[in-house]
Amino acid sequence: MARYLFFRLLTMFGTLLVISFLMFVVIKLPPGDFLSNQIAELRSQGESASIEKAEFLRQQYGLDRPFFAQYFSWLGVWPGPNGFSGLLQGDWGWSFEYERPVDQVVGDTLSLTILVNLATILFIYIVALPIGIYSATRQYSIGDYGITLVGYIGLATPNFLLGLIMLFYANRWFGVSIGGLMDPVFEDQPWSLAKIWSVLAHLVVPTIVIGTSGTAAMIRRLRANLLDELQKQYYTTAKSKGLRPTKALVKYPLRMALNPFVADIGNLLPSMVSGSVLVSLVLSLPTVGPILLDALSSQDQYLAGFILMFTAVLTVIGMMVSDVLLAILDPRIRFSAR
Repeated sequence: MARYLFFRLLTMFGTLLVISFLMFVVIKLPPGDFLSNQIAELRSQGESASIEKAEFLRQQYGLDRPFFAQYFSWLGVWPGPNGFSGLLQGDWGWSFEYERPVDQVVGDTLSLTILVNLATILFIYIVALPIGIYSATRQYSIGDYGITLVGYIGLATPNFLLGLIMLFYANRWFGVSIGGLMDPVFEDQPWSLAKIWSVLAHLVVPTIVIGTSGTAAMIRRLRANLLDELQKQYYTTAKSKGLRPTKALVKYPLRMALNPFVADIGNLLPSMVSGSVLVSLVLSLPTVGPILLDALSSQDQYLAGFILMFTAVLTVIGMMVSDVLLAILDPRIRFSAR
């Protein structure tokens, strides 16, 4: 197991390095950058003082340097105009659009994004696991047909549309707004029990909205996998030897059917972040999704690069967790001695 973890960690760091390079290439593909576009706009307006400030920022942050020099200095393995400063040194860069360091722009949105993603993943697994088992063990029953219908509706309904529907009916029936992740009075206040309770209360609706499609897909996948395992000979043999049906189900077919269920941990994290951008805009959620959308549209490369890298780290960590759990669940998945 230690050998498996060692090679898996090496793979994780190598994957992050490749992702960072490809991501930087994609960010730099559009012609120009935030400051060059701003300089062109200021020149058309004849504002020489602002042009000098923008030119100074281009030189200070090395945007006039070659591509690879910018990439390695952004990582922090090559000295930039101000020496070694980059992601590896804890310097997330400067946001040209907000005119502040990136860590001040994202601020609490990182922790709130992680909170929303974790709550959504927990919701998906807590709801999908028992429903998927029920649907598989009671195939073609009324409950199975009802779950299948609800699952197809959940897969077909866009998350942002479900968010709009819940916003409308919450305001119409209860006269309350469910936008945001906390009451407005707590936005600029330090963390307290009242603020935590407000966040937890506002977390219910985004969790349901974002997790609906993932829950429906997980139920269908678990049902199909478990039905396949229930038809195999070892399960029939276990029951014929006197093992209780529930114990036989948990010990054998359910364990085998959980492999794809566990493997989806790594796939859920990026889909939660990317799929929640529109939901964040609709529900006014203070997550990194709307900030990333603005950063990409304005070519704010350091802000966009950090958020994309943050998403990549979440994805790779999720894949690492799922691989370790799969190795524990099924020893056949571990690397061989070769």
